[in-house]
Amino acid sequence: MATVKSGVAGWLLVLCGVLLIWQPISFGLVASSWLDALVVRGVPLALLLALQFVVTAFGIAAGLALAARRPAAVAMAKLSLTASAAVALFVYATPYAPNNRTPGETPIYEAATVLWYGAWLAYLYRSRRVREIFLDRAAF
Repeated sequence: MATVKSGVAGWLLVLCGVLLIWQPISFGLVASSWLDALVVRGVPLALLLALQFVVTAFGIAAGLALAARRPAAVAMAKLSLTASAAVALFVYATPYAPNNRTPGETPIYEAATVLWYGAWLAYLYRSRRVREIFLDRAAF
């Protein structure tokens, strides 16, 4: 059986890319598409945008911490993924954000969100590479 390398590679590197690249780009695209709706939807949408901004910024911090192998990185990543999932589910379940989903599609989006973030959380909890890199650095 091969030993796991101690560097940030494999799925851990992919997770860093998700947190550092994918989520900020996704937020930028969503925010730019919601700007026109701010006039109509008002303060609730502005607060939702601010919340998504904070969650995305925390995800960037978590991605940087993972890449730098900081002691609290895994806990930050778990919290970031949980917060991202919660915000996404809130967006799907409430009328505050504009959307172009057809009736009946929302449960599919919600299930995909739970699967996506659940898979990443399961990876962080179960990965041997994550344990080897961060075991002595912070409590899981």
